[in-house]
Amino acid sequence: MKSKKADPQPLQSGDYYFNSQGLMVFTKQYHLRRGYCCGSGCRHCPWRQKSPQQDRQQQEKDNK
Repeated sequence: MKSKKADPQPLQSGDYYFNSQGLMVFTKQYHLRRGYCCGSGCRHCPWRQKSPQQDRQQQEKDNK
């Protein structure tokens, strides 16, 4: 049985910032409060899971 993901929580101060390209980046604080990894390879993910794209990039790098 799959565990049910928590409902989205309202954003709080310190949950995100905007990078130099203007993209919203979630902080470790936000990820920990959310309580699970989405598998998207987020920059500040405390679980450090990689996205499929990051896995491919690492494999290509290793094969060189």
